[in-house]
Amino acid sequence: MAEYKRPGRNHLFVPGPTNIPDRVQRAMLVPSEDHRSVDFPSLTKPLFEETKKVFGSKEGTVILYPSSGTGIWESALSNTLSRGDKVLTSRFGQFSHLWIDMARRLGLDVIVQEEAWGTGADPAKIEEVLRADKNHEIKAVMTVHNETATGVTSDIGAVRKALDAAGHPALLFVDGISSIGSLPFKMDEWKVDCAIAGSQKGFMLPAGLGLICISPKALKIAEGGAGGSNDRLAHVYFAWADHLKQNPSGYFPYTPSLPLLYGLREALACISEEGLENVYHRHHVLAEATRQAVAAWGLKTCAKDPKWNSDTVTAIVVPEGVDAAKIIKHAYERYNLALGAGLSEVAGKVFRIGHLGDLNELSLLGAIAGAEMSMLDNGVKVTPGSGVAAASSYLRENPLRKA
Repeated sequence: MAEYKRPGRNHLFVPGPTNIPDRVQRAMLVPSEDHRSVDFPSLTKPLFEETKKVFGSKEGTVILYPSSGTGIWESALSNTLSRGDKVLTSRFGQFSHLWIDMARRLGLDVIVQEEAWGTGADPAKIEEVLRADKNHEIKAVMTVHNETATGVTSDIGAVRKALDAAGHPALLFVDGISSIGSLPFKMDEWKVDCAIAGSQKGFMLPAGLGLICISPKALKIAEGGAGGSNDRLAHVYFAWADHLKQNPSGYFPYTPSLPLLYGLREALACISEEGLENVYHRHHVLAEATRQAVAAWGLKTCAKDPKWNSDTVTAIVVPEGVDAAKIIKHAYERYNLALGAGLSEVAGKVFRIGHLGDLNELSLLGAIAGAEMSMLDNGVKVTPGSGVAAASSYLRENPLRKA
């Protein structure tokens, strides 16, 4: 007997990978071609400049790697730092934890500021540590902009002010994997030295393309200028120098992922046509509608204060005694709805609704309805229809596009 195939599409509402626009999917259906041809730079050279706009940068340099976001983390650390260098970071979720683990495994001395899960980076504490570092032994501050495990967004502008107030020259590295292309990001204004993104989130592409925007300051250090050291961390595949030699002429040091480059061109066109301010506004409206639904259910988000609310993912705390993993599994098997799981410290305690990328009011309402039905089926006492009603009322009063 043939395997049963559920009718309709799977409704993807994890916080990445996100839904891919149909036009972007079509743009990736391309035949193989010679990536050394004289025509190839007509595709690639505009990508570097257009991608910079999404990072909020005019001064930065973009490098595109056939990689996940984790590889881009490694490139930022390995091109600028040396074995034993001190770095300062905050741990408040699974992805900030993974960055700490990587830095330690690479041979860095990591100073960790522990924050409650459901909060984010604390600029005051960062400033205090930097002020005490009179000899400037700390070479970089690493911050996760948007922590998808808990649905929390940190204030990167405030982190930059902390560095400036302390008069500290440390580099500022920001993981913007689940924020860039969805939330306001101001690389030049915030003086971010390495901003890290992945194709499968706000760029609305499959996973496999890592994007980094690098400040002139970080490039100078990577080239052996101010702050450089002879005991650099090893890097080959992720060496910036190899890209910087070939990218200006439109080529790559190794075979690039052609479909993803064509997809990136179309995704950037989508973002440009909508306008970044409208992209940010749409994500905020959809996020607030989700939070209205959570309140109507009588539940709470993992974010401990509204100032931490993420506009790309909402982590919803289930009642005591309820296993969030069962809600997620049931939603998938019964309603063909993919929700995000709780990770590490919040495993089994939360489920997550990702609301980033290519979606609108009705697609979000489908996710809210499916989550609501799965909770009811698993004994969570919410009023049927309450979340959908609250979200739809908010959405009717708040258009996704600014007038």
